[in-house]
This record gives sequence, C-alpha cells and structure tokens, in this order.
Amino acid sequence: MTAPDLPRNCDDCPIRHRAVCARCETDELARLEEIKYYRSYEAGQTIVWSGDRMEFVGSVVKGVASLTQAMEDGRTQMVGLLLPSDFVGRPGRETAAYDVVATTGVVMCCFRKKPFEDMMLRTPHIAQRLLEMTLDELDAAREWMLVLGRKTAREKIASLLSIIARRDVTLNLGKAAGPMEFDLPLTREAMADYLGLTLETVSRQINALKRDGVIDLTGKRHVTVPDFDRLAEEAGDDSDGGMLS
Repeated sequence: MTAPDLPRNCDDCPIRHRAVCARCETDELARLEEIKYYRSYEAGQTIVWSGDRMEFVGSVVKGVASLTQAMEDGRTQMVGLLLPSDFVGRPGRETAAYDVVATTGVVMCCFRKKPFEDMMLRTPHIAQRLLEMTLDELDAAREWMLVLGRKTAREKIASLLSIIARRDVTLNLGKAAGPMEFDLPLTREAMADYLGLTLETVSRQINALKRDGVIDLTGKRHVTVPDFDRLAEEAGDDSDGGMLS
C-alpha cells in the first residue's frame, strides 16, 4: 500500500468495521486520529523483536505478519499469524512477547502507546472491543491446538485455507458460503513451518485438494474455492466453525 493508497481518514479504512476502533463514535475517532500514524514494512522485515520496548500498539491494515518464538538452541517456531484488523501490542505491557515479522508487505495503523492506554481508560468502546478481540484470539489459540495436535496433514492444510478464506470474505463484508476466491499470503515454506509439516507434505496435500476439486489454483497464490462448505468439511469443521471469523 503506497502513500496515496493509505486511508485518508478512519471512514475510508478497509478494516474499520473489524479493528479495535470498530465501535468508536465520531469524536472518539477524532481523538484516535491525533495519536495515529501509518508505518509500512517489507516482506521479511521485523516489526518488533521479542523483549524490545514497544512504543506503539496498532492494527494490521494490509498484509500478513507472523508471531515467532525463539528457543534456547536457536530454533524458532511460528506461533501465530496476524491478518488484517488483528491487533499488535498489549496495553499495560512494556515489552513485546514475540518477534513480529512481516510475512508479506505490511501496513500498520499505529497508535502512540501511552496516549492509547489513556484513551482506553476514558473510552469504553475501545476497551470493550479490545476485550472481544482478545477473547477471540484466545478461542483461536485453543482451536489451533486441536489443529496441530489432532488433525491430519490434509485437515491442517484445509483448516489454514478456510481460516484465510473466512477472514478475507469477512473483511469484504461477505459471507463464508458458496464459491470464494482469495490470494494466499503465505509461501508453502511458511505454511509448513506454521503447521509443523514438511514442505513436501504441504505441496502434496495442496495438490491433492486441487486434484479432488476442493480448491483450484492460479499460479501459486491465487486460490479459488468452488464450495466453501466442502472445504470446511475437509478441515473437519462446519461452515460456521473455524478459528478466525
């Protein structure tokens, strides 16, 4: 998202209806505008390192970022994804808990941390929405434990595709049903890392889903889902289920 493509105000923002400011009134949005700025990151660039002091909180406007945790032996594990409208940072906490790395090009809507924390105390709409988002994130983490621990490789791939499809259609104010199209924001290598699979297994299962007519691919990233209910069944969910809505 280049500078001319950035939202001119909150009403033009593509994540306005899902972000932390979703329930804010006009005067509240005006106060947020005073402490807001945009920041862009290239794919592979670190947004914040674990343990670093965070001077901002904010929402992903465009792109995808990963949350990773480093282990004592130097290995890293991807523990979460941040999709458009997801919140970065924790009010009341001084440092970052995870490395946050841009998986694709990312645009962040950032708020200066201390003024945002002050606004939370005076603006119930922000505090309530952030609580809802935090509880949704907790539910998603619990569901993801099921995906990683109990589902087959095919179900894991289908689950990840259904998460991304559902979020994409929700951001566009649509409904997760019937045919759907979206661009896959992750490489197959990143999918393998996130799902705890090998690259060969990811490629094999994606090709199998394509061969069976569950998905269609244009190039490596553009995914068409002829029938979302069937994809949900492949994931072991119903069409209203899943980790992210």
